[in-house]
Amino acid sequence: MLSLLKQEKFLVLALLVAVLVYPFEHALLGSGKHIALFSGIGLVVAIICASMRVAHHAELLAERFGDPYGTMILTLSAVLVEVVILAIMMSNQASPTLVRDTIYSAVMLDINGILGLAALMGGLKHGEQSYNDDSARSYSVMILTAMGISMVVPEFIPEGQWRIYSGFTICVMVLLYGLFLRMQVGPHSYFFSYSYPEKKRKPGVVVEEHKPVNLPLSISLLVCGIVVIGALAEVMSKALDIGLEGSGAPPVLSAILVAAISAAPEILTALRAALANRMQSVVNVALGASLSTVILTVPVMEAMALYTGQAFQMAMTPVQTVMIFITLIACAINLNDGETNAIEGMTHFVLFATFIMLALLGL
Repeated sequence: MLSLLKQEKFLVLALLVAVLVYPFEHALLGSGKHIALFSGIGLVVAIICASMRVAHHAELLAERFGDPYGTMILTLSAVLVEVVILAIMMSNQASPTLVRDTIYSAVMLDINGILGLAALMGGLKHGEQSYNDDSARSYSVMILTAMGISMVVPEFIPEGQWRIYSGFTICVMVLLYGLFLRMQVGPHSYFFSYSYPEKKRKPGVVVEEHKPVNLPLSISLLVCGIVVIGALAEVMSKALDIGLEGSGAPPVLSAILVAAISAAPEILTALRAALANRMQSVVNVALGASLSTVILTVPVMEAMALYTGQAFQMAMTPVQTVMIFITLIACAINLNDGETNAIEGMTHFVLFATFIMLALLGL
């Protein structure tokens, strides 16, 4: 027991912070901007600690089940965190653009941030890194279709008919995800996997064998980590809102934080996979997370809007639309030959830097 607690010290720390924060939430948020801001930063650190352990157990499950099942668990868990945080924030402060900005930020972070940085670092270390190009093409075309239907077309839907189109969007997203899930875990699962060549053992070098994975424990701790992240994120969002009030911070900052929190375990997993020359895991994590964010978050939040009767803005701004299409075009070109390199990673990372600059400019 003691060895388990020592091994999971970061998760235990985050859990203790959550237990201590909740009873004093009102006092904490009512102590002024500076206290709220520092508390929010401290909660971000606690969330990162929990994310590190979630990423670790997701990697164990990925190793146990293999691609694409392991990375699917990670992306679904991240989307679950995102949906929970969005639902909580929408109930606390009804921002009409929060859902749209969060989904947009998540896609930019997953494709340009995670995939770009991973391909850049992996390319600098290993040169060209191979993966299954069938998976990249399948992900890319589904992301383009899902975002076009749910975040571009709504710009042309009359305001009085939003309920009809919202219901249609829910049906289409569920249909898309159902087919995608059947392909990912069914007879076409080979689209999303890659057979890596075995490394040659050098004479005299002992290769460590992987320890057997305690499946129930890893799943339990992964779920526990996600719950802790969601709990901490709720208080963190309120604390940062109070701490940044009147500071001139861009309004999209809250959406970027939600996207970054939900993607934190994915970032660590993808970078480790890239440095280990396992680019297929990076593609599954980055593009799978983007697709899952769109086709799972959209129907849940649209259903919530229909239930409450409170519509929110889903159509992207012209700047967001341009950035998304540039990203998906670059992704389609870069991920079309079954190999990534540092140049391709750098192009996506530059797009991510542009996204951050536009956010700071309030665009």
